Amino acid sequence: MADPSAGEGRVTPFERLGGEAAVRALVDHFYDLMDLEPGFAELRALHPATLDGSRDKLHWYLCGWLGGPNHYIERFGHPRLRARHLPYAIGNRERDQWMACMTQALRERGVEPGLQADLQQALQGVADWMRNRAS
Repeated sequence: MADPSAGEGRVTPFERLGGEAAVRALVDHFYDLMDLEPGFAELRALHPATLDGSRDKLHWYLCGWLGGPNHYIERFGHPRLRARHLPYAIGNRERDQWMACMTQALRERGVEPGLQADLQQALQGVADWMRNRAS
């Protein structure tokens, strides 16, 4: 999501969100919702019993994706998101649950509406690209 052509003085989405602590809080809230809300059951079923590793990986990934530190790339190399998610059956339902869960987390964390809209639009494209089955 970070604009590589952004010059000095441009505020990244990472900074607009509030930096690393805010990204971590968003990710933690996202996974807490996934654990608690019955509407995200199919999505939760795709994850391991313990979400600690998932929380860390999404946090590291989002930091870089939003224009902050590239923690994920430093640890694992190129994200290769689609390839890494191919073992999991991801269709429209899983995509939509992921987006609904993230949208709820963004809203409940009080992300500024303009930034929330920008993030939802960008994340929708990523979530849609992750689908690997027709339904």
